[in-house]
Amino acid sequence: MSVEIRVPRLAESINEATLVEWLKADGAAVRTDEPVATLETDKAAVEIVADAGGVLHHGRRAGETVVVGDVLGRIDAAAVIDAAAPAVPATATAPAPVAKSAGAAAAGSAGAAPAAKPAGRTETPPLSPSVRRLAEERGLDPASVPGSGRGGRILKEDVVRAADARGAASSVAGTPAPTPEPAPRNPVAPVASPAPDAASGAGGERVEPMSRVRARIAERLVQAQHTAAILTTFNEIDMSRVLEVRARYREPFEKKHGVKLGFMSFFGRACVVALRELPIVNAELRGSDIVYHDAVHLGIAASTERGLVVPVVRHADRLDFAALEREIARLAERARQNALTPQELSGGTFTITNGGVFGSLLSTPILNPPQSGILGMHKIEKRAVVVDDQVVVRPMMYVALSYDHRLIDGAQAVTFLVRVKECLEDPERMLLEV
Repeated sequence: MSVEIRVPRLAESINEATLVEWLKADGAAVRTDEPVATLETDKAAVEIVADAGGVLHHGRRAGETVVVGDVLGRIDAAAVIDAAAPAVPATATAPAPVAKSAGAAAAGSAGAAPAAKPAGRTETPPLSPSVRRLAEERGLDPASVPGSGRGGRILKEDVVRAADARGAASSVAGTPAPTPEPAPRNPVAPVASPAPDAASGAGGERVEPMSRVRARIAERLVQAQHTAAILTTFNEIDMSRVLEVRARYREPFEKKHGVKLGFMSFFGRACVVALRELPIVNAELRGSDIVYHDAVHLGIAASTERGLVVPVVRHADRLDFAALEREIARLAERARQNALTPQELSGGTFTITNGGVFGSLLSTPILNPPQSGILGMHKIEKRAVVVDDQVVVRPMMYVALSYDHRLIDGAQAVTFLVRVKECLEDPERMLLEV
């Protein structure tokens, strides 16, 4: 009996995906619920698991575009792997092997015992695409890397740590670690470029297709520019009080709640307070209608290897500082592991992006459609400012609010940003909501 592997329903409004890679080879034995392939939509990477145990047969090639319901491959369930089946003793008398065709040998029989594993090898938990790619780039066998994740799952940090340890060991031994050839980042082979012209001194080129995520990012950014009247207003915030509060309560906060007290919870809470007072900034346009959202679903922009993603903190208006920090940290970790689901990337009503982590002093963020507002954070830098007619040095941050001027008036946008500034320069106001 064969079990078909089909493209599942991914999320609302998502019908297409790219088959990025097969995690198991054609003809390989798989177990029920074992990841066998990775699909990439315009929002997230999705792992496809086996619905039954048996022998896997590929039906589509990596790099192909598939739609919901397409058959990716099949599993020959007649060759079920029974992990609990005892091995045949070496001294047991067995019938002479019967010659089989190559296809029959790959499929095996229903009662066949699993092949013996090579000496010294252990079962490796399923790897995420990014971890597998990193291990290939570092020239590491995943089976030799101890995993620190849940259930022994190997994380990126484990691969980096193992590679560093190997390099250190090689240095002590006096032989440099071999530099592996980097694995291709895209399953579709890059187009070969012509050799550089020695006479003209022109350099070569390397052409590779855009990933589905990068193509979708480009499409949405152009859409935002063409369909919204984007305007940006700026202000600056004295971060002295926030830095003071973080320094004073960082250790007890982390000890009590099990999460670090970062800047994002302050900005997230300040935006929630401001959005309550100015709900138009949390609204969106649908045709000729204005849709007001009762809840604040806060998007937190994050840069990953696959591009910019915006996981969403659901009902941020119901969360306190600790709950905000925990949810932001959870989503950030899932973003680093390329494990975000389409549901975790959908439904945001307002977005915060932090260019300051890369050193940006000032920028004009672009809207994330269909949202009408996005707040840009930037680098904290000490500057001379005037306070009570005295020139003093304070840690200052420029903030920017980009908004859809079709829906939000300038006065409303400026008032929103001033409210955020007031909350951050006097954090107690956020707790008292005054």
